[in-house]
Amino acid sequence: MALLGQDLERPSGETAWTVLDAANDLGDIITIDACRRVIDADLRGETPARSDMAVLTAFFA
Repeated sequence: MALLGQDLERPSGETAWTVLDAANDLGDIITIDACRRVIDADLRGETPARSDMAVLTAFFA
């Protein structure tokens, strides 16, 4: 699920927060951890790990 103007290969911190909220509701620990790493990387201005990006991208698939 891509939001308008977002790169599918690099979910933004905002997308990670959205997925984090849903993952928390479901108790999905693996996705929660991936979201936190993506958010941390985004805040530091770094590129998140591809594996974490894949978890976020696949969450709503």
